[in-house]
Amino acid sequence: MTRKQRRMTIIGGSLAVLALAAALVLNALRDSIVFFSTPTMVAEKHVEPGKRFRLGGLVQPGSLRRGDNLAVTFEVADGNAKLPVAYKGILPDLFREGQGVVAEGALDANGVFKADTVLAKHDETYMPKDVADALKKQGHWKDDYGAQASGAQASGAAKPAATTAQGNPQGAVR
Repeated sequence: MTRKQRRMTIIGGSLAVLALAAALVLNALRDSIVFFSTPTMVAEKHVEPGKRFRLGGLVQPGSLRRGDNLAVTFEVADGNAKLPVAYKGILPDLFREGQGVVAEGALDANGVFKADTVLAKHDETYMPKDVADALKKQGHWKDDYGAQASGAQASGAAKPAATTAQGNPQGAVR
């Protein structure tokens, strides 16, 4: 085997190993790439209790119940399915029924999502693209959503960031 053939064999083998490693990493991260799962996605995937993920959707009107020691329960829905959420802590100032929310936590054995972090959005006219697409797909899209959102963006308003339960903009350094 000549030097050139040996060099090409080593380069080809290295590329094959790198491609295999990249495929394994992407396969392992497939479920983690999504920012949040909707209640319908959770039902379809049959998420096992104890597995951490982010749940996103709209807080159902009339479902918010406050308990003792900052305990709160509410339902998150996406138009097709609802999922009960239990949270203990201070909710963001902008958390309201009918508004978009992303909660981070895990399902318990009873099918209740136990959240340890709750994020709310700043502006009522802003809607994340994933939520808007899910609402359009399910037929729950209202024409005035797009008009309000495009009007806010056309006037030069920047997209607002999510707020954590502690009132910090997401990603802000303390």
